[in-house]
Amino acid sequence: MNNELTPAAPVEFDAGYLATAELDARFYLDQVMAMVGVDGLVEALAQPFLLARVDQHAAAVRESLVAAGKTIDSIALAGYARSVIAVHQRHGRPLPTPDSVNWSDADWTVLRLVAVCHLADAVDAF
Repeated sequence: MNNELTPAAPVEFDAGYLATAELDARFYLDQVMAMVGVDGLVEALAQPFLLARVDQHAAAVRESLVAAGKTIDSIALAGYARSVIAVHQRHGRPLPTPDSVNWSDADWTVLRLVAVCHLADAVDAF
């Protein structure tokens, strides 16, 4: 056995990975938008108090992602939404649907998801 270094096998960059991750993230955000985003944003535009709450949640989401060194894009927003939904489900609560939400008293999870949709819309992440 000799002591020569064996050259590393060439690593091929998979340019399709990022595109696939981006498409998956956009698809996931579309699902969240259908679940609560569309109705939530429509209600927020009609009810100033709700819009203020969504804006506060959007600021918190933005701050959280920036603090983690992430860009506000479809991949980061989809990951954030996945985390919110995972915690919600871990507590044994059913996922919200447009007709199950009382918009005058929307819970934290719903407001956070609507805020993610609001940010996703702002950065064209759909």
